[in-house]
Amino acid sequence: MRFVQFLQVLLLLLLGGYLLLVSLENPGRVRLPLPFADGEMLLPTGLALGLALLLGAVYCALLLLPPLARLRMRRRADLRRRREAEERLQLTLRSRLGEAAPLAVQPPPSSVSVSIPAEARS
Repeated sequence: MRFVQFLQVLLLLLLGGYLLLVSLENPGRVRLPLPFADGEMLLPTGLALGLALLLGAVYCALLLLPPLARLRMRRRADLRRRREAEERLQLTLRSRLGEAAPLAVQPPPSSVSVSIPAEARS
């Protein structure tokens, strides 16, 4: 994984150097030579800077994707482990409570009948 990060930093340095050289050679209009063709593109400096900023933002986003994906996968695994541990604990508790002899069952307070004297009713 460190090799990929090394390549990414190297690519970023190459792009930065390329943009610096092009901006030094062309103060008003920017001529961008196409890397895989013989032609070139003629752009205003502002547009070339905007494209460079956009390219840098996309590159930074690509640098951030692997750590964010790892973090999300780690959170999912932690949540899954926590759920499994809770289920095991619940099963253990149910089995222990099922083995224990129940105490004398008392009726709930709502089912207790209360007699009201006839005098109080009227």
